Amino acid sequence: MSLDPVQLATFQAVVDHGSFDAAARVLHVTPSAVSQRIKALEQVVGQVLVRRTRPCEPTDAGRPLVRLGGQVALLEREALADARGALSGRARVAVVVNADSLEGWFLPVLTDLPDVQFELHTDDEGHTAELLRAGAVMAAVTSERVAVQGCRVTRLGAMRYLAVATPTFHARWFADRTPADAFAAAPVICFNRKDVLQRRFTRATTHRDVDPPTHFVPAAASFVEAIRLGLGWGLVPEGIAGPEIADGRLINLTPDRHLDVPLFWQYWRLESTVLSALTAAVQRIAAVALRQPSRN
Repeated sequence: MSLDPVQLATFQAVVDHGSFDAAARVLHVTPSAVSQRIKALEQVVGQVLVRRTRPCEPTDAGRPLVRLGGQVALLEREALADARGALSGRARVAVVVNADSLEGWFLPVLTDLPDVQFELHTDDEGHTAELLRAGAVMAAVTSERVAVQGCRVTRLGAMRYLAVATPTFHARWFADRTPADAFAAAPVICFNRKDVLQRRFTRATTHRDVDPPTHFVPAAASFVEAIRLGLGWGLVPEGIAGPEIADGRLINLTPDRHLDVPLFWQYWRLESTVLSALTAAVQRIAAVALRQPSRN
């Protein structure tokens, strides 16, 4: 049995807008019609596709259809634009990016595609691919090198992090201690509970698992500001940390050590003009902004 495109579009509207009523308003039909279409689609698939929660969410069985619905909508829009010989409304592209890339190098990518509307999501680089698996986004900056099913993957380079703190913080916690003792005792700042970079760095540096006092600051700019205020030490991208180290505002706690995090670009395996242009822009800017094997 084939999927009914109207039912699929209705399912997509429910997921995108969070309720049957909201989908009905967007589609200009009654909530009853939306409910009937969703039930008919679930009968074809043989699975419950939508959790009737607030907001509505796709079930595990529904996630592949979320991705399919987004792909169909993108290709339809591009085909219509080609047929008319001009853009028929702006394409909308959902992308998930880790916070440090969004703060540092990713935003200039968007200027290469002025006719595209972007919906940006952010998450830890080790978790961004989850939104790609769920079909919620079309592309992701991620640390996962193995392609998500239905996606292509290309290496972008590595983001280098430096362990930094203020001179006052360094004098209090690091000046008269071994690195192992200092990292075990000194307060550390993490982005959120998914952020394992600081733990990875201290394990590699001290060869121990340490459990220091930890602050969670889940915003890139605020994260760096917390370090500037002396609340703790943390790993900061070299592009941000470098000038502050040069000016003496921050100190590199381990000048002979850094942490490189390889980043990859994963995107839907589609013959899409928009995704191809976005991928080209991402690769071009990442080639300059990130560490490449030839200049490590």
